[in-house]
Amino acid sequence: QVQFVESGGGLVQPGGSLRLSCAASGTVVSVYAMGWYRQAPGKQRELVATITGRGSTNYAASVKDRFTISRNNAKNTMYLQMNSLKPEDTAVYYCNSAPAGVFSWGQGTQVTVSS
Repeated sequence: QVQFVESGGGLVQPGGSLRLSCAASGTVVSVYAMGWYRQAPGKQRELVATITGRGSTNYAASVKDRFTISRNNAKNTMYLQMNSLKPEDTAVYYCNSAPAGVFSWGQGTQVTVSS
């Protein structure tokens, strides 16, 4: 059914930036509320940013004013622009519907923020 492929992660120094992409199979990004999630080792998966089918956005307090979620409906793709990265942002980042992930989880993309 619906599958997601996350990409764009990597190793970056504190204060750096990364842009993550989420390519979805089928037409889902434009009609579902979508979100970016992250999971750090030993921690639960948390929702960090959402965008509704109408385009409204919301962010977890920990990333507000640093991350920006966006989408390209024609490409069925979602993005997460991450600026001013902190070591606490280190995690595997996933995309799915929001505020609950009802589809199968992809492999995620690793973001490591370290000196």
